[in-house]
Amino acid sequence: MVLTTAIHAERTEENLTTASRLFLALMKHDDGARSLLLALPEVFPWVRHLDEEEMRAFTMELLEALSDAAELGAREAVHRTLVSWRATARINADPAQLKEALRPLDGDDLGPVEVHG
Repeated sequence: MVLTTAIHAERTEENLTTASRLFLALMKHDDGARSLLLALPEVFPWVRHLDEEEMRAFTMELLEALSDAAELGAREAVHRTLVSWRATARINADPAQLKEALRPLDGDDLGPVEVHG
């Protein structure tokens, strides 16, 4: 049982590494980058709330996170990327939240800061 699980984990990691490298290679070519950008709304419907610059930034960050997960075992990288960009899309989708997010702080006191070690 343990041997099967180890082999399964190894194959999963190999698949993630291969997919990550393939997507990064595609991004180096205009046609590949365009295809990935066109496919994103099918995978992540909320990206329609991102502008063009945000879409490109999300795509690069996602591909880099996939690479980190594959090459470094940084398994939380993809999750953090998706959560943060989905939050950006959520704010963009709500005009009131977007207006508040873009409001200059003008020296506003944002309250105490907690530091977690």
